[in-house]
Amino acid sequence: MRRVIVGTAGHIDHGKTRLIEALTGIDCDRWVEEKERGITIDLGFAFLKEDDCQIGFIDVPGHERFVHNALAGMGGIRVALLVVAADEGVKPQTREHLDICHLLEIPGCLVALTKTDLVDEDVVELARLEVEELLSSTHFAGSKILAVSSRTGEGIQELRHELLTLARVHETTADPDRPARIPIDRAFHLKGLGVVVTGTLVSGQIRPGDTLQLLPGEQKARIRSVQVHGSQRQEAQAGERTALQLSGVTLEELHRGLQMGSGNRFQTTSRLLARLSLLADAPKALKGSTSVRFHLFSSEILGRVRPLQGPLSPGSEGTVEIRLSEPVVAVRGDRFILRRPSPPITLGGGEILDPDWHRHRISELDQSLAAISGDIAATVTQWVREAQEGGISTSTLAKRLGEAPEGLESILAELESSQRVLRVSLSGGQETRWLTPDVVRRVAERADMVLKTYFKRQRLASGMRKAEVIERILPKKAAEMAPVFLDWLRAEKVLVVDGDRVNLPGRAAELTREESELSKGIVQRFAAAGLQPPSPKQVCDTLAAKPQIFEGVVQYLLQKGDLLRLPGGLLIATSAVDRVIEELRHGDQEKISVGDFKSRYSLTRKWAIPILEHLDSAGVTRRIGDQRLVVGRTS
Repeated sequence: MRRVIVGTAGHIDHGKTRLIEALTGIDCDRWVEEKERGITIDLGFAFLKEDDCQIGFIDVPGHERFVHNALAGMGGIRVALLVVAADEGVKPQTREHLDICHLLEIPGCLVALTKTDLVDEDVVELARLEVEELLSSTHFAGSKILAVSSRTGEGIQELRHELLTLARVHETTADPDRPARIPIDRAFHLKGLGVVVTGTLVSGQIRPGDTLQLLPGEQKARIRSVQVHGSQRQEAQAGERTALQLSGVTLEELHRGLQMGSGNRFQTTSRLLARLSLLADAPKALKGSTSVRFHLFSSEILGRVRPLQGPLSPGSEGTVEIRLSEPVVAVRGDRFILRRPSPPITLGGGEILDPDWHRHRISELDQSLAAISGDIAATVTQWVREAQEGGISTSTLAKRLGEAPEGLESILAELESSQRVLRVSLSGGQETRWLTPDVVRRVAERADMVLKTYFKRQRLASGMRKAEVIERILPKKAAEMAPVFLDWLRAEKVLVVDGDRVNLPGRAAELTREESELSKGIVQRFAAAGLQPPSPKQVCDTLAAKPQIFEGVVQYLLQKGDLLRLPGGLLIATSAVDRVIEELRHGDQEKISVGDFKSRYSLTRKWAIPILEHLDSAGVTRRIGDQRLVVGRTS
């Protein structure tokens, strides 16, 4: 079955609703006020099935006060049915509706000159010429213009035939592999059925029993039943007007402007990059930050738009940043409309290039815009580059494109084979991240500089702490990538890793003759003092050493293992503590208290507690209440 959505466009009282009724037998005006006033206020819906075609009609209001309602129904339209009354010709809303259809890049258009029974042929011909001139500045130039009368039926069959022809040309392609996405344009409660929402399925497919996420937000709803044009269905496809009976949500949680989509396949955003076309009759050039109403499918949100490459003159096109007051769900390729808040007129519209846009340095802006404005491969490569050291997952890329992750595999595989991106596996191969080679080079250069700078200051250090290296070469958001980068840097011989220490390849700490003599003196004095050594300052003064050199040698001895730094910062000879360990493990005491330990080694509390805490951390003792259990005794 070929599926297409046809939307009406045109000025108020030009006969859009009556025309659809003549085509389908369905009156789209459902409100009492609409019937009393004889005008369409909100969206109306009808359908037509013939041969292998299924056409869904969306009847939009023509009054300028209800353009925002009209815009809520124009997403997903494949054919615009422009309605112009022959007795009045082109009017303001005819132009605005056509502009909107042009900006949304609706692919097909058919024009119906209505009310021809009220005028003679010359007037009809004048109206035809006026419409042809109107279409000439749009991509609808050359569209067929048919004279019809809803009252007499003249031209209705020919119009139906042409609509079916366009339906076959511009049918919506089924894309069951993409995530399901349906913008809500109506939400109501039906007695005996409960909560029902309607909308045009933009992508994917929906079945009874599926669970969809209410967007923006985390709320989920289960689909109890699916209807398409009033008929129960076991499946709805992209491009179909769909009514969903829901459970798990209340009517108060639903309203026009929300979307429903496959769980965890879409992301919300409030800052977008877009290509904007400004209408030729826009009131003034766009420069600086300008307040707008942003229309995307059925949503309408206040925001601000800012051109990124200089002012945009009426009739011109350029890249803009759009910042919204509320989050919205958008993907690359979505079409949107911008209107002035007050007085409300259409300014322009365009296409979303990046739904998760972040501001760039001026020096990088042009390169970024050029890449994101290119094909999908160039865009994906740019998004990977912008992710920097943290990389980006396939699922995140897919969300920005509105695709299933599997749908990106061929593109990513091609980019990987050409070495434009690198594949990284995390979490035991459960997650794939993507990086660009220049990020790896940048980290390698940073690591080399950090290590060389550190060892220039700490010449006697046996190595730099791994945690400190990671902190210095990677931003916090990329910390989980540390094992990957360290493996790469080690393979490229940028550094070596030995336990908790990182060093430069082939580098070893070497003492000068003076430092070697000083180190012997330090070890001797700490070793001779046993468990109550003097302070480092006292040793430094005794040996008449320069403080800076003394500190460097002490750090060297700590890393070498000749000295220990106890909890609290006290320094002690390793040999002195080793003797205590030996005595405890070969002694006859299974447990020892702080008091016993102090008495046994003639220690003050200042030294006893830090030594015992060190023994705890080394696994020699284990604290149980006020006592320590000696672990690994051999006697």
